[in-house]
Amino acid sequence: MISEPELEGEWGADRPAGQAAQPGQEPAQKAERAAARRRPWAWALAGAVLASAGWAAVPELRDRYAATPRIAYRHEENLCRRTGLEGLVKATAPVMTRHPSHREGPAVDWAHCEYFTEWETGGTSYHMQVLVELHKKADPAVEFGQGSGLFPEALSAAAAAEAAEVPGLGERALMVEAPAYISGPRLRVLDGGAVFTLSVTWLGDVDKGGGTPGPDEDAVKAAMIEDMRALMGGLRK
Repeated sequence: MISEPELEGEWGADRPAGQAAQPGQEPAQKAERAAARRRPWAWALAGAVLASAGWAAVPELRDRYAATPRIAYRHEENLCRRTGLEGLVKATAPVMTRHPSHREGPAVDWAHCEYFTEWETGGTSYHMQVLVELHKKADPAVEFGQGSGLFPEALSAAAAAEAAEVPGLGERALMVEAPAYISGPRLRVLDGGAVFTLSVTWLGDVDKGGGTPGPDEDAVKAAMIEDMRALMGGLRK
């Protein structure tokens, strides 16, 4: 038969056998043991409350990050150091000067580089531009191919609609023929929350025969595709 002190827990686990409680200590010891029994329940209740709050926040966090495009590329402040457009240089002329620029903003980070070749009498000079836009707030796929962009001479929607698809380059790539007042094509690529634009324009000196010298346009376009592929590979995270 279990005695009454054992039922009530009068004997502490750390008390030597046969040692009785001192007068005046029993109420304090009982209160301490009762608090110890309540402690695990208090921690369990607090844990349940925190877990419930955490699960309640999951949908909000999921919705917040689902609306933010995942950018697969890093921002490069000096884009001129990232690419020398080796393919285009071989297809056109050596680059004499380069001018980088960049900006970081709440919605878009962009980096830009302009390349100029030397002017030669009776020859052709070239102006090449590379622009990388990293879209941090909105998916650029919505407006891609509609003529939008940061270039001052942004193409019209009608010109963009006549662009030729370039397979095997990013999520989507377009080779756009420039308007009549601009000589040279433009390559635009959408991939991983980023938009890449590479343009080439040239100005030829009129020779004695009345013709205007210029590059092999097919070779220029092929070089643009390869240089773009190399640029994207170098900036990928």
